[in-house]
Amino acid sequence: MKLFVGLGNPGAKYAENRHNIGFMALDRIAADHGFTPWRRGYQGQVSEGRLGSEKVVLLKPETFMNLSGQSVRAAVDFFKIDLADITVLHDELDLAPGKARVKQGGGHAGHNGLRSIHAHLGEAYGRVRLGIGHPGHKDAVAAYVLHDFAKADQDWLDDLLRGISDGAQALAEGDGQRFMNAVALRVAPPRSSTGAEERPAKVARQPKTDKPVLAEPAPPAEISALAKLKDFFR
Repeated sequence: MKLFVGLGNPGAKYAENRHNIGFMALDRIAADHGFTPWRRGYQGQVSEGRLGSEKVVLLKPETFMNLSGQSVRAAVDFFKIDLADITVLHDELDLAPGKARVKQGGGHAGHNGLRSIHAHLGEAYGRVRLGIGHPGHKDAVAAYVLHDFAKADQDWLDDLLRGISDGAQALAEGDGQRFMNAVALRVAPPRSSTGAEERPAKVARQPKTDKPVLAEPAPPAEISALAKLKDFFR
């Protein structure tokens, strides 16, 4: 069994906040993969289902961000889940908007939700860092994360959430690279059938001259045909 935890704050007031992108990711997974309706449990909202061969529990803590660890600990104790089988999806200031990174273990980098989980469980769980960008100054961070995504963010946000849902089975199976590939196909699709950016053909420069450049007349058809015949028998 795997536990996916999305971080955010409960209630309609916070539903579209940047800080709630973890909740948004779980909502998309639940809707796209036929999970059970959300129900109250473990100090949060819970939904259950399968991703491939893996049984997965989705958890959105309702303890508010700073106390997320209480809810996660309650679910872990009930389901007897190892830390290696927990993945936390959360907002990340240090990644550009629309970027995602998979990480196993490590510090909390000042994120209050992760800090709380660290306090209750340690740091050996997995996480998916979802880039929301940085406001530019640390004093602006609190207001930034607790404000809704701008209208200009909606396209990349939708692509990112769809990519997470596309790769959810790979994430449950522990295949981080395949998960990241699924996300990349949504947020940065190939520009051509080869996946390479098409470049405009170079235009030959005409020599500088004061006289008009006249086109060279084409050879008569019979001469051209004779030349081709000679080339054939060479």
